[in-house]
Amino acid sequence: MAREIVIMGSGETSPTMVTPHQQIISNLAGNPNPILNILDTPFGFQENADLLTAKITEYFANSVGAKVGTVSLKDSSPSGDQLGVAVNSIRNSDWLFAGPGSPSYALKVWKNLGITPSFDEILSRGALVFASAGALAVGSFTIPIYEIYRVGHEPYWLDGLNLLERHTGMRASIIPHFDNTEGANHDTRYCYMGERRLQILEKLLPDDNFIIGVDEHSGVSFDLDLKIAKVFGRGQMTIRHHGQSWIVKNGQTATFEEIVSHAKSKISNQPSINKLNVDPTQIENLLASGEVSKAVACILNLDELDRNAETRAVVHSLVSKLGTIAASPQVDLNLVIAPFVAVLLQLRDAARLSERWADADAIRDWLLEMKITITDSKTGTTWKMDI
Repeated sequence: MAREIVIMGSGETSPTMVTPHQQIISNLAGNPNPILNILDTPFGFQENADLLTAKITEYFANSVGAKVGTVSLKDSSPSGDQLGVAVNSIRNSDWLFAGPGSPSYALKVWKNLGITPSFDEILSRGALVFASAGALAVGSFTIPIYEIYRVGHEPYWLDGLNLLERHTGMRASIIPHFDNTEGANHDTRYCYMGERRLQILEKLLPDDNFIIGVDEHSGVSFDLDLKIAKVFGRGQMTIRHHGQSWIVKNGQTATFEEIVSHAKSKISNQPSINKLNVDPTQIENLLASGEVSKAVACILNLDELDRNAETRAVVHSLVSKLGTIAASPQVDLNLVIAPFVAVLLQLRDAARLSERWADADAIRDWLLEMKITITDSKTGTTWKMDI
């Protein structure tokens, strides 16, 4: 199964991109039933976010011939159970698509919620397809397009997700819409920045960081195993460093080494994949093998850590998965339910002590969904199950 980072410059739901989408999904052939999901964060702030999600889903179903699910993370304040379900869905994806919207908004949400390691996990086996706003977030640095072009801020960069360097070794920033001409009487190339602003932005980059420009209705597939970039669609890929450009046209390929050499850069010696403070796979293996008590102990250890956003996301993911397993008819509830309830009550107590009320309420709601009623008193918390 191919491991790819795919960048699309625009037109991600146009007829031009139907065949590329089909090819990317077919590259997952090693998995007979790949899990395909779209992520709504980049446009989550828009009032018509649900309509946009429906249109994208319809495009993949009717034009591409692929049934895709939706992972909803519209803002930085999902409930505990919503975060757990979303992180599980991302981590389980073999193919994940994120498209139009605001790159700065998407970055804020993903970083606040600690989602980036879940993207890394997908790339251990599958494909990330990021287009337009999503594409801007992939590199070392990200242009806040709306803030500069619409609001009038002076050119500046935001720290990006840095997925490209971690997985290819290339210290690059992505600019989609590279050949845009919507301005008519003013320069809107380079994702509406124009030449003047782009020159300012280039001067703000570290010397070993360069720009990868992707034209509209075009894309680049970065094959992480073959270490080759292939350009598809109508336009081209531009490698730009301090005003000097090298072009790779559609249908052509370039090795990662060729790309960095033309940018007067070099491949990072040891691309650093995001490492969590925890190993969620170990806990998932315990759950899968029925060793629930050991999994419970591991989750409790996680909750005692000084949790950053990434660890918090994993804890929610694992608790959500534990709840799913406990609710499964394949599990002997007599063996599972007591330790399961015990861990959730301890996690709830920890959340209440830390005044993480949303987390505490989410745990209570999970228990209620399984017909487990909890009662708080001065001496502690008790529970009973309504069968």
